[in-house]
Amino acid sequence: MTLILPEQEEPKVPLLEAPQVRPKQGFWQSFTQRTPIGWKQLTKKKGRLFVAIAGIGFADLLMFAQMGIQAALFDGNVLLNRSMDADIVIRSAQYRDLSLANTLPRRRIYQVQDIPNVASADALYISTVVWRNPETRLKTQLTLVGQSVERPALNFPEVNKNLDKLKQPDTFLFDRKARGKYENVVAAVENGKMATTEIERRSIKVAGLFSLGASFATDGTLITSQENFLRFFPERTSGQITLGLVKVKDGSDVKQVLADIKAVLPKDAIASTKQEYIDYELAYWGETTPIGVVFGFGTAMAFVVGIVIVFQILSTDVNDHLSEYATFKAMGYGDRFIVFIVLEEAMILAILGFIPGVGLALAQYALIQNVAALPIAMTFARFSFVFFLTLVMCGVSGLIAIRKLQSADPADIF
Repeated sequence: MTLILPEQEEPKVPLLEAPQVRPKQGFWQSFTQRTPIGWKQLTKKKGRLFVAIAGIGFADLLMFAQMGIQAALFDGNVLLNRSMDADIVIRSAQYRDLSLANTLPRRRIYQVQDIPNVASADALYISTVVWRNPETRLKTQLTLVGQSVERPALNFPEVNKNLDKLKQPDTFLFDRKARGKYENVVAAVENGKMATTEIERRSIKVAGLFSLGASFATDGTLITSQENFLRFFPERTSGQITLGLVKVKDGSDVKQVLADIKAVLPKDAIASTKQEYIDYELAYWGETTPIGVVFGFGTAMAFVVGIVIVFQILSTDVNDHLSEYATFKAMGYGDRFIVFIVLEEAMILAILGFIPGVGLALAQYALIQNVAALPIAMTFARFSFVFFLTLVMCGVSGLIAIRKLQSADPADIF
């Protein structure tokens, strides 16, 4: 008897699948697969994106220009005030600013010299003169300062080491940062030579230099002795001073000394700390003159121009993708999702537009500084504020552009 065994199936060996080879992607393809929808929509039409960036950059440039020039005008008008070597400044009760300071009786200086903890009290004479540029022979207006030659009145090392030169008749120190063409004059004086010119038909000599800068009112500054100063103003006596500069003794309380000075001064004189005096000058230029209003209005107009430009770009982009947004709505996505896409585009435009705006502003500041000799420079506070305004500008534009789409019905759109 033969036993027949059932046939056994051979074990199945799993076949190895060939690894799937993905096509090699370039950087741009890999990047776009991971980028937000807003970026993809903006880069779909690169010409429109370029126009948007240029428009935002132009709006930022306008805002930087308005704020920078305003700050330069304010800073330029207090350059001399900040350089005064004093703890307390005494001025006339009729004082408006350095260009219209009125005069103060010199005896007010003598009244405060005997107050406890007062180290020194000196007079400072300030006025404007018309001098002839030694190079171009053209007349221009400069600020003329007459100071004591015994003690420093200004925080200029170059002036303080040349005080002995100012004892000579009709000898002056000139501001090398004055507005105008003075390259040859500065070079000659730096080489030890004297430059000669005239003020009010009186010949003068420039024996030294210092660095300050131009202001809104004048093109530069000249410094001389009190005696030389008064020679150009025969109608003005030595008893008519512009400011009184008071230094307190080391370790003394400035506030207490100021209170003691105020107690002895009559109503025709005002005493304040140096910083309070500078703040008063800045407040005059910012609140009394139209400078603050004019430049503030210019900044606001640049902001509005930016909103209009970004709104036009985003509104056109929304209309181009209206069917895609309707599809998102039909799939169940809410308005928040669509708003996020448009705001995403707005923030991308804000960042991309701000970069060229900053670059152009820096070039503009350098040009203004060289041509107008104004103390203009980029500050972190202004940089941050304009960037914040740019974000707000683009965000507001995005919200305006999305209003129509939020109320749209997918059925109506299709």
